[in-house]
Amino acid sequence: MNIPTKKLNNGFEIPVLGFGTWFMGGSFEKEVNYDESRDIEAIKKTFKLGGTRFDTAEMYAHGYSEEILGRALKEYNRSQLFITSKVMPINLNYDNVISSCKNSLARLQMDYLDLYLIHMPNPDISINETMKAFDHLKEEGLIKNIGVCNFNVERLKEAQSQTKNKIVLNQVHYNLLFREPALKGVIDYCQNNDIFIEAWRPIQQGSLAKKGIDIVDRLGKKYNKTPAQIAINWLISQKNVITLVKASDPKHLEENFGSIGWNMSEEDVKLLIKDYPIQLDRSNAVQLK
Repeated sequence: MNIPTKKLNNGFEIPVLGFGTWFMGGSFEKEVNYDESRDIEAIKKTFKLGGTRFDTAEMYAHGYSEEILGRALKEYNRSQLFITSKVMPINLNYDNVISSCKNSLARLQMDYLDLYLIHMPNPDISINETMKAFDHLKEEGLIKNIGVCNFNVERLKEAQSQTKNKIVLNQVHYNLLFREPALKGVIDYCQNNDIFIEAWRPIQQGSLAKKGIDIVDRLGKKYNKTPAQIAINWLISQKNVITLVKASDPKHLEENFGSIGWNMSEEDVKLLIKDYPIQLDRSNAVQLK
């Protein structure tokens, strides 16, 4: 199936559902004797189902996740893929941004990234230096678009002021349970300034995929969808919000695809925004900075 896309006013277009590679190959270090065959199979099945947007980072398994993704996608037409990677906060000075990007491309066995992100802010390195490097990478054709992760409104404004290119996306921890980006004004700011919000952990590592929350169970019956599908569709039904999922199990992959191709009503989106019974005001993983 074709995954729907969303488009900014500047023409930047992206599929609403992407597929992450966190924990493929390990966490922050490469796992010894790791069997990557299951991940490669899942990536290929994702593409077969219609998934073309894949997200990775040099931080994931110390670059090994990028290698796995590159091997899995090597046989496919690059022009059909949308690939995102991220530079670590310790590598945000000018020279390291350039080398990090080139190293990521080498591991991916690709010539360019569709989107390159600052993985998280680093107050010890000038954002001007970082954004100049991003501008250079774009001028050289090594990246097509630039974005950030885990930025609050103030840092997002500062980053945008230091680049001649548009920041098209801010990747943040946002779901039914964790509402920090909404409470701190990031959602409103991005929606009002033509920037995508890319929500990671849309089903909170499986906790939002379980039945037992009355409001979600009722909407599940209304739309004939699972709790996970309700949680994901709630995100992509919001203006300028897209999301990332990660699954290696074929059944979970197919369930993720059941989150798209239909629209939750605006009334139900607002109902979940207001009445979901547990709402936490800060991330339990990476807080906005």
